[in-house]
Amino acid sequence: MMFKVGFFQFRPIHKKIEENLLLIEKYKEHIKEADLIVLPELATTGYVFENKAELLPLSEEIPKGKQSAFFKDLAKSANTLIITGMAERKGNKLYNAQVAFYPDGRVKVYRKIHLFYKEKTIFDIAYNEPMVIHYKDVNIGLMVCFDWAFPEHARILMLKGAHILAHSSNLVLPGMGQAGMRVRSIENRVFSITSNRYGEENSVRFTGLSQIVGPDGKILESAGESDEVVKIVDIDPSLAENKKITPLNDIKEDRRILLYKNLCIDDH
Repeated sequence: MMFKVGFFQFRPIHKKIEENLLLIEKYKEHIKEADLIVLPELATTGYVFENKAELLPLSEEIPKGKQSAFFKDLAKSANTLIITGMAERKGNKLYNAQVAFYPDGRVKVYRKIHLFYKEKTIFDIAYNEPMVIHYKDVNIGLMVCFDWAFPEHARILMLKGAHILAHSSNLVLPGMGQAGMRVRSIENRVFSITSNRYGEENSVRFTGLSQIVGPDGKILESAGESDEVVKIVDIDPSLAENKKITPLNDIKEDRRILLYKNLCIDDH
């Protein structure tokens, strides 16, 4: 079965939710060509905030708010699974969330596990496990930005059956996240979609270079450092079910899990 996947790389305008939603709406005709589209991290609000109080008014309870209503309508009218980064308010807590909006109205929320740099002063710590969602017989693992730096995260998603890693990002370390996701694809034999933003915000520069990577690590599609663009490719998700590197090596069967206990040791 072929499955059309893509990313939308753009530059969210800081604190301008309505303008960001209008820009996303502008690309509806491109988005509707895909089965799955991934948007960047915090795609509706921008990224660089001084503190929690500054971002909190721009956040919303998902799926009750206006941003959620917009994406629910867009997913339905485009008949596309849309995965995007948003700021989620839950009571008095604030999470860096990745939200999947299904064409049938369902909504799934993953909260970023590995907070990067000053995110630790703004967002609350999430305790959800790495999450796999399902659409059209395809399993999609959810990741947000700095999650790329933790191979355990992607490995758990693969073990849960993920064919694709959907990676919403605001990458700032030149080339590192993109290279890291190629490795995550190779070591887990899965597809990955990194949807990164570009541009500068409050003296922070984002790297663009969104990409779609195959299970062999080859880049199937990519964007430049400052392209506002939707890119879509046809993939065969079943290729991610073949975990063989050579006829005698299988990345699931060859694991020596009895020797990996130290991965769970806290060395503090």
